[in-house]
Amino acid sequence: MKISPSILSADFANLQRDIELVEKSGVDYIHVDVMDGHFVPNITFGPDVIKAIRPVTKLPLDTHLMIDNPESYIDAFAEAGADIIGVHVEATAHIHRALQMIKNKNVQAEVVINPGTPVESIRHVLSMVDQVLVMTVNPGFGGQFFIEETLSKIQQLAKLKDEHGYNYDIEVDGGIVPETAKRCKEAGANVFVAGSYIYGAEQPKEKIQLLKEAVEG
Repeated sequence: MKISPSILSADFANLQRDIELVEKSGVDYIHVDVMDGHFVPNITFGPDVIKAIRPVTKLPLDTHLMIDNPESYIDAFAEAGADIIGVHVEATAHIHRALQMIKNKNVQAEVVINPGTPVESIRHVLSMVDQVLVMTVNPGFGGQFFIEETLSKIQQLAKLKDEHGYNYDIEVDGGIVPETAKRCKEAGANVFVAGSYIYGAEQPKEKIQLLKEAVEG
């Protein structure tokens, strides 16, 4: 089970401090939400931010591209230091090509689906990915409430993984707190993204510990 704090909810003026804070708390990844203002109604980080934070942490940078035409930017994010690059099936007409591009940069490839997108839409690329991200809120902003209907998609992905011997992690992102994390784990998820739950707290270390207890207990 892996915890991946999202720096979307961190203090942008103190990213190094906030990254080091969660790293010392024993998390597994740093989740970086990249938004372009087109695919989602928000604008956040670009490759230069990845490059700037790469020397700050030894943790894998779990880079989630919420952008149109991700193929145009995959090389830049890989070269900046991303360890995992996730692309939305809804954002490209050529999801197989996009995932191939990521793999060709020796970076772990992740396919992402929105709450309203069926698992069937990514069925034919599951054999080539290292991770599948199920959005459990509509992407674009932190602090949203967990969408219950996404649990069935996690279950479907876990079943397909077992049936075909696939080797992907199942990541969930959105509305993740101990209660929802536990339910996602029971459905088959093993990577948990949390942003506002961690960084919105007075004691982020305590929140991380509560998440760990929920998914490892």
